[in-house]
Amino acid sequence: MIHTRICDLLGIVHPIILGGMGTATKAPLVAAVSNAGGFGTLGTSAFNAATLDTEIANIRERTEKPFGINHLLFQIQEEMFAITLRARPMVAAFAWARKDQDLREYFQRAHDVGSKVMYMAGEVPEALRAAEAKADVIVAQGTEAGGHVGWMASLPLVPMMVKAVAPLPVLSAGGIADGRGLAAALALGAEGVLLGTRFMATPEAPIHANFKQAIVKSDGHDTVLTEIPDIATQRVWPGAMSRAQRNQFIERWSGREWALRQNAREVGQQALAARAAGDVNNASLSFGQDAGLIDAIKSVREVIQDIVREAEEIIKGRLPALLRTGQ
Repeated sequence: MIHTRICDLLGIVHPIILGGMGTATKAPLVAAVSNAGGFGTLGTSAFNAATLDTEIANIRERTEKPFGINHLLFQIQEEMFAITLRARPMVAAFAWARKDQDLREYFQRAHDVGSKVMYMAGEVPEALRAAEAKADVIVAQGTEAGGHVGWMASLPLVPMMVKAVAPLPVLSAGGIADGRGLAAALALGAEGVLLGTRFMATPEAPIHANFKQAIVKSDGHDTVLTEIPDIATQRVWPGAMSRAQRNQFIERWSGREWALRQNAREVGQQALAARAAGDVNNASLSFGQDAGLIDAIKSVREVIQDIVREAEEIIKGRLPALLRTGQ
């Protein structure tokens, strides 16, 4: 069995963590990941104070295992954060802070209620900023990931970040959907992996079935880094691009962002309606390049078991066989 420092820190069996995706995580998915020996994380951006409180209660009805709650710092609301603090999750996770925000305040308040602090970063300076603010875990997010990302790929980013924030444990995120990704992340110095897209293609994920099939059908080459989804929602992320499927919605406005800004409210409402209807052509679909590694909808438990089994086979079988002695 693969066991790393992150397993001890978070009280989990497998070093596999669910990313706190805002509109793609709800109680059934979070609890399923934790119950399968991984670590579930609830994104908060799709909730208000009342619904967040209810969702946390729903998670606890489904699992006694540890889980985390994720906040986007650039838009964090005090009432929402206070609910997280009252819930005392194993982990308070954060990402996408503005440059002028004081990370220490949020991290200390989380520590004061007994929560560990996890921070996602796409570049080394941001990881160092979080480490100096006393984060317990750093997530190195490569640009291969779906949704909002930076510009550096995981292969160089992870070892750079591992070295920069040592001895803090680092998780690798972006482009990982199977045991090969887990084994590679461990070889790069990470203590585990954080997955988003792979867990979206599960029965437990709270997204439309058509979107799950879009992930399965993707060859991994059909995503693009764009600002179009954010222009349509009129929400500016600090220093991020959005990786989304290059569908009709994206192509319609590509190169015409100026026109989209003029019609953002109407277009944004249309995109939300398309998402609710499962219209994969006219909604914004955020998923990572690792969609090309996903060929079936599988339960969360199957996903975790498959990843762990494949990674163990690589570590115990393929890698030792590459070594030669006495030469």
